[in-house]
Amino acid sequence: MAEPSPWRLRDRLHDHIRLLYPDQDTGALVEACIAAMRLDPETPTPESRRNLWSEADSVVITYGDTVTSPDEHPLDSLAAFMRHRLRDTVSSVHILPFYPWTSDDGFAVSDYGVVHPELGDWDDIRQISQDFRVMGDCVINHCSASHQWFKNYQAGLAPGDGYFVEADPEKDLSAVARPRTSPLLRPVETKNGTRHVWCTFGHDQIDLDFANPELMLEIIRLFRHYLDRGVTAFRLDAVGYVWKEDGTSCLNLAGAHEVVRLIRTLVEHAAPDAWIITETNVPIFENLAYFGNANEAHLIYNFSLPPLLLHALCTGNSRHLRAWMMSMPPARDGTTYFNFLASHDGIGLRPVEGLLDDNERDAMVAAMQSFGGLVSWRTVAGGEQKPYEINIALWDACRGTVDGEDQWQLERFICAHAVMLALEGIPGIYIHSLLGTGNDLASVEKTGRSRSINRARWDRQTLESALDDPESSHAQAFARMSHLLAVRRLQPAFHPNATQFTLQLRDGLFAFWRQSRSRDQCIFCVNNLTPEPQRFALADLNLMRNEQWYDLISDQAMPDVWSELELSPYQCLWITNRPRDN
Repeated sequence: MAEPSPWRLRDRLHDHIRLLYPDQDTGALVEACIAAMRLDPETPTPESRRNLWSEADSVVITYGDTVTSPDEHPLDSLAAFMRHRLRDTVSSVHILPFYPWTSDDGFAVSDYGVVHPELGDWDDIRQISQDFRVMGDCVINHCSASHQWFKNYQAGLAPGDGYFVEADPEKDLSAVARPRTSPLLRPVETKNGTRHVWCTFGHDQIDLDFANPELMLEIIRLFRHYLDRGVTAFRLDAVGYVWKEDGTSCLNLAGAHEVVRLIRTLVEHAAPDAWIITETNVPIFENLAYFGNANEAHLIYNFSLPPLLLHALCTGNSRHLRAWMMSMPPARDGTTYFNFLASHDGIGLRPVEGLLDDNERDAMVAAMQSFGGLVSWRTVAGGEQKPYEINIALWDACRGTVDGEDQWQLERFICAHAVMLALEGIPGIYIHSLLGTGNDLASVEKTGRSRSINRARWDRQTLESALDDPESSHAQAFARMSHLLAVRRLQPAFHPNATQFTLQLRDGLFAFWRQSRSRDQCIFCVNNLTPEPQRFALADLNLMRNEQWYDLISDQAMPDVWSELELSPYQCLWITNRPRDN
């Protein structure tokens, strides 16, 4: 392992602060940052090229109250369910915002410092962290209009006065990138009269002003607070929007990247094994920029994967998926991709801009709507509305293809995950995908929000009964998903940074090759993306003749390398030169 950088903490912080706050007293702000994170300023910077993960890592994504039981905190119910069902298959849990909130299912935080009392308390988070790495949401672009900071802002009091972005409604703000169709500015009454505050996401979510170093220090104290309570992975929600400059899109600006670098420097000095993950739902090359020079995010969301893989499964054609994968640079050591197919939000469509044309995108959207899905929209320059995301449970998204529903829902669903689990990076599995939960249209009707379609809640006893019933679709999906996860975590070739190459087979197949960093294992991943059998020759994979090859998923030896195989609809193979019990 390389020696730690000789650069000291003050040196690093000086560069960040000078770029973010050139008109401020840099030295004083450096010392304030060190004090806010309670750091030893003489600690060398940890090596940025360390891989803080292995093939055994995977993440379950869940709300704190997805699994509930009478007479106990939902976080206790979640912990009990995970210990019972997931201890041997996943390593980490991303608990979506578990703070008090007023809207957007947790993403309008009204108090960053406490756990929502209806979920539990910090002791529950600490208990979960004893068995799983806990990823917490840092919803730092904005806070709830009910947060004390915003109330203080309106009253001209500290802390809060000066913490929020104001704008002149007479200015031309048409270049500002928006993920929503609501007006950008909200008029509010303050001690100093009417002011217009910036609301990227909605009028209950008021954007915080990172150009104010006092606000930045508040955020740094929050990271220290979370580390002290067992959180060791930090999801920076909507972090691409945190920096505003007149006349720009106010998205992915240099200031936003510098904010991430500052947070990374402070967090890694406090906890060298902690993860920073950026949530930036933008086109691919803008997203890749958040790796920086291995000095920003440890992980970035692989946002193009869900819509591209869904499109491939909808059409039975891997052409666009292959082209995208060949364009993806391997993540350098110290960074990796966070792969996922479903989340509490929807299947974002911005990441396929330039990858799918409008007709291809719209055909996929129409298919999802026929399977009960909904569509969220965004406003672009000139006032035009474009589809922003598809809102649908992944289980229902796999009902069929662009030709309609068919009998291959379960197989298509498992195929999607077999592809995702084998790719370079760390897999994140939304809990409702693990459970095969379908569209929750009743919640959509109740809340009036399209995203509620994939945010169902389970009573734990009902859930356990469903998973114990071998005839239920939930049990079938869970058993097969658990099997894939258990197999995956034992394969060195599935290390998040192991070598990956895209293979060129027919369009109905999607195939790629992984090789362990020690080069003692390779795995050929071959996936039938169609509802029809697909034949291919093992010779097309260039398997070495002097090796015995095995399929890890079925635990079966493969025939002679000159044989031809027929894959059933949506069948997947993980062909390796090491038998599974190794």
